[in-house]
Parts: sequence; C-alpha cells; structure tokens
Amino acid sequence: MHAQPGLSASVSLKVADADTAAALRSGTVAVLGTPRIVALCEEACCLAVEPQLLAGQTTVGSRVELSHLAPSPVGVVVTAEATLERVEGRRLIFTVAVTDPKGLVAAGKITRVVVDAERFVAKAQEP
Repeated sequence: MHAQPGLSASVSLKVADADTAAALRSGTVAVLGTPRIVALCEEACCLAVEPQLLAGQTTVGSRVELSHLAPSPVGVVVTAEATLERVEGRRLIFTVAVTDPKGLVAAGKITRVVVDAERFVAKAQEP
C-alpha cells in the first residue's frame, strides 16, 4: 500500500427511520444514531484509501474515538468526511467529521489497519 497523509473522501446520507437511535437500539429517540455515524465515518475512511490498496488488501477497524455533538432528524442529509492524518506502518489514522445543514454533528479519529483479506478472514475462522 502506498497511502500518503492527506487522502480524503466523503459520503452523504439522507437520514431515514432505520438510521435512528431508536431503530439501532442505541437509544429511544428518532434522530441519527451514533452507531450509524460511526459506520458512515468508516465508509469514508475506506473510500479514501481504497485506490491505494494492493490486490488482496483491505482495511479493518481498530479504534474509534468520536464525539457525537448534535442531533440530526430524519430527512436531513449528513455528510461524513475522512482525511488520512498519519500512516504508521500498517496503521492508518484518520480525522473524521460529520456535518448537516446546521453544522458539526460529530468529530473524532478512526484508526484502521491494512490486512491481507484472505488471511484475516481465515484467522477469524480458526477455533
């Protein structure tokens, strides 16, 4: 892999009922749930480095540090942006931010690790 700091990607989502804290069982309110925010941020991280991965490589989540700062209701569009901040061997450290039309919704850091996809899955299957 030849990823360099500065790589970035963004993804957008129109918040639906299935994305809410109530639907995800991470609360009881009908606003964008934190687990969905994490998934959206990780999607942006993956997209940022995907073109730089060698055949057979993928990245897997290792650490998430996220502050969920504001609620986003059903129907609003949120955008997650991930920027590769540092590369430490196979570890990739991203800065992430999620915004909606009112401003910042969430921010933090995500660490992903480059792995050989086949070996990683095989290791998970071992007894």
